[in-house]
This record gives sequence, C-alpha cells and structure tokens, in this order.
Amino acid sequence: MAISRKITSAIAKKIADKKAIVINGARQVGKTTLLVSLFQADSSVLFLNGDEPDVQKIFENATSILLKQIIGNNKTLVIDEAQRIENIGLKLKLITDSIPDVKLLVSGSSSLDLANKINEPLTGRKWEYMMHPVSFGEMVEHHGLLDEKRLIPHRLVYGYYPEVVMNAGNEREILKQLSDSYLYKDILMLDRVKKSEKLVKLLQALAYQIGSQASYTELGQLCGLDSKTVERYISLLEQCFVIFRLGSFSRNLRNELKFSRKIYFYDNGIRNALIADFSLAQTRQDIGNLWENFLVSERKKMNDYNGKWCNSWFWRTTEQKEIDYLEESDGKISAFEFKWSERTKHKTPKQFAAAYPDAALKIITPDNIEEFLL
Repeated sequence: MAISRKITSAIAKKIADKKAIVINGARQVGKTTLLVSLFQADSSVLFLNGDEPDVQKIFENATSILLKQIIGNNKTLVIDEAQRIENIGLKLKLITDSIPDVKLLVSGSSSLDLANKINEPLTGRKWEYMMHPVSFGEMVEHHGLLDEKRLIPHRLVYGYYPEVVMNAGNEREILKQLSDSYLYKDILMLDRVKKSEKLVKLLQALAYQIGSQASYTELGQLCGLDSKTVERYISLLEQCFVIFRLGSFSRNLRNELKFSRKIYFYDNGIRNALIADFSLAQTRQDIGNLWENFLVSERKKMNDYNGKWCNSWFWRTTEQKEIDYLEESDGKISAFEFKWSERTKHKTPKQFAAAYPDAALKIITPDNIEEFLL
C-alpha cells in the first residue's frame, strides 16, 4: 500500500535542495518508514535515532569537528525523533554552517519541543512538513473510491493509523497499545507533566465532547484541574499531534461567538480507544460526533498534503445557530454542514445567510464525501 505518497513526493523534490527538511507528526504515523523509503538504495546516508541514549550522548558536547567525524563521508544525515536530543537546533546549525555539503533530514513527534529547539537556529535553513495518519484520499488511491466509501463505518471506529489499517482484525489491540504508551511518551516528558492520571481524565473528557464547545473551566471541574492547567495540557496535547483546536468565526454579527473553540482528535481510533468504545458505527449514539471529527481531521490532512492555504473555523451564535465548518481562502468563504444521514433536513441559519450572502454552503454526507475530501 502506498502510504503518504503526496508528502513523500513533496519531500523527495527537496532532497537536492541545501535546506534541512523537518518532518513533524505523531508517533507511529510512518515518519521512520518514509525516511527509510527515501534512502533505501543510498549507502551514503547516516541514520540516527534520537530515542537512543547513546545517540543523545553523542550530541551532548558535540563540536563541529566531532560532528564531522560522526558524519564521515556520508552525504545525508537523518535524525529520527530529534526532539529528544538536547540543544538539537544548535547542533543542526553547526552542521549546516560547517558541513554545508551534508543534507539534513529531521523528524519529530513533538512540534512544541522540536520547534523551540530548531526554529531560531534554523531560520531560513529548513523546509517543514506535517505527516498525518493515513488519509481517506490515500486509501482511495490504493483501492478505489467505492471500496473506501464502503469502509467508512469501519474508519469512523478504528481510524487510520498505518498499523491499524494494515492489520485488519487486530485493530483493538493495536489501538490500546497506541493509546496506552506512544500517546503519552512525549507528553509526559514535556513541561514537567506529572499528573498522568488527570491527563488521561482530560483526554477522556475531550473525547466525549468532540463537536461541542470546549470550556476549560468545565473540563477542569471534570478532571480536578484548574482552568489554566487544562489550557496548558491541551496545548501540549495539540503540540504532540493528539488533538487540534478549531476557533469560532466572527465578522459581522454582534451575537456571533467570538472566542469559543471546539477540540478534535487527529484520529478517530485513538479517540475511541480512550473511552474504550469500539462498538459498531451503525449502533452508536455518538455517530454524529464521530462523523464530524472524521471529516474535520480528514479535511486537515487534505489541505496539508495539497498545500492549500486557508483559515478554518466553525460558526455559532449565542442563540445556538450553527454551521459545522467554514473555510476562507482568497477572500471567499465556504461553509459545510456534516450529516451522517442523507435524510436529515437542514436549513441555513437566516443570520448567516444574511451576513454572508456570498458564502456557498454544502451538506456533506457519506454519499458525497468525495466532494469534501478529494
């Protein structure tokens, strides 16, 4: 199966460029596999894993002379999970400045930790990419639109992590391992997060509230945390690619919500693992929430992989009139409503239609999903 073909192609085109390449993404989404595939026939590549203690030690007091000795005659240096190496940004800057003929590729599963370490040292010296779990579009390329549409109920429950997709029948066991270990590996090391049991409670509370407005105060009451700690934990979860926030759109109306937010999971399978619910999509009370999370996260993947630059929001008023998802690009607003059942009726809120008469609204159901995700 061709996984992440678009990002692989985009990165391959930059290999001959002198700038470093930085690949961000959650653990287990295939970053290492991608890097290996790019250089599997190249013997002049040095692979280093930042999770390994001896690799971390090598870089502790590395000078440009020592780095030259480590790299040797290799033309390419690949550092996987680079965020685990102290002062990695300064070490990378040393390499780009003193060994300019060496191509650098760096991966990380924590954008906050990695960004803090390399952004300033590598300003103007890097290309940056985001790698997601497998996408709807990639699976359509693999076995066709009809087959993937038939699998939508399955994807809503188990998601798109590569190991999950490639091991039918073992989805529950794999997702349990992912949610029990890899999910927290970087988070608990960041910013001195010690209350792991409360972090789990927060994740579970977020899982139950997908598609709803998130209140840090309310979440804190559910988890036994103050609102500032909740906000900090949510920021860490976002930087480790577990969740992401969607803000509210406000432009013309006095009663539009201006500072609200929704929180979504990058992957439905991880969300369902956190609440230990893998029941069939067709029997679930939360099917509407699963459908919304699936569509918003898949749209995010599609926009990233296609290089589409746009702003994304939801829209809601104080009277609870709502549009699920908005995008603004090149001055044009596109609005979308997500309905699991094609029979569900929908009316565009009069306030929205009057305030944004040029905004096109489309209803997205399983029947026309390709219009939104391809």
